[in-house]
Amino acid sequence: MKKRGLLWGSIVGFANGFFASGGGIIAVLVLKKFFSLDEKKAHATSIAIILPLTLAGLIIYTVKGFSDMSVILRTGVGSAAGALLGAMLLSKLPSNYIRIGFGIVMVISSFRMFAG
Repeated sequence: MKKRGLLWGSIVGFANGFFASGGGIIAVLVLKKFFSLDEKKAHATSIAIILPLTLAGLIIYTVKGFSDMSVILRTGVGSAAGALLGAMLLSKLPSNYIRIGFGIVMVISSFRMFAG
């Protein structure tokens, strides 16, 4: 179990660092399939996994000059408010609604990525 956690954690971390996102999506899928977490617990646990990944990425990207701190500061408050709302909804919605919403977001994201 420990080795599996390290392996999948490394894959999630690489995806998040390389693509500057995506770690949470992969984490949810991994937590459900390989760690047998239910939908809500997988989503909530992925948030805890993403926090250190995000901080590490922020440091590297900022040091290398790839991020814009003024944009980060301007959007941070709204992002935090959205995260609170999303976390509150996660605890109230049935798991099948969460799964459907997650799938819709993934499909839309895929189309947008391929469309350029």
